[in-house]
Amino acid sequence: MSAANYQTLASLCQLEREVRKSRFLAIGAPVESVDEALAFLAAHRVVDASHNCWAYKVGEQYRFHDDGEPGATAGKPILQAIEGQGLDAVAVLVVRWFGGTKLGAGGLVRAYGGTAAECLRTAQKREVLARLAISLQCSYSEQGQIRMRLAAASATAVAQTQLANGLCFSAQVPLDQVETLRREVNDITRGKSEWTQQALAASR
Repeated sequence: MSAANYQTLASLCQLEREVRKSRFLAIGAPVESVDEALAFLAAHRVVDASHNCWAYKVGEQYRFHDDGEPGATAGKPILQAIEGQGLDAVAVLVVRWFGGTKLGAGGLVRAYGGTAAECLRTAQKREVLARLAISLQCSYSEQGQIRMRLAAASATAVAQTQLANGLCFSAQVPLDQVETLRREVNDITRGKSEWTQQALAASR
């Protein structure tokens, strides 16, 4: 996932509609990883339905599945519905119960894509703040000031490890706070802190 803020769903959402006697049920959810997306899709799959079609997008990773419908008529339109609304870290399952009337390729695209898009459009969204994972070293005498700076930077997942001559702190820091925090840590440790950072999936 790129180091930038993005929108995702605030919570699970669903929407049901009927298209020429076929019943379609869209269920969407925010997910933080591919594994979480696959777990959500497996948990909400309806075994006795005609088709369980889906798509997910988690940063640069995405996938879609037609579950027996003609190629690119179900999963891909669901993915396009996610991307079309600028969402990320989202998985959407669209379940179909066949009603006896064939919809044709165009009709399937509109039914699956439209049901997914309407479900996402009416759902509550939330802005997600990109974070960097950082680690830094300091002496025991400096740990109090470092803790205060981490708290002021709204750092989360703060952990510490004891070293032979001090402590190593690890944390997740909002992207827009990283440079300020780094300067402050450099001042506190007089440039002696070993600092590393890496981009990670944006966090709520």
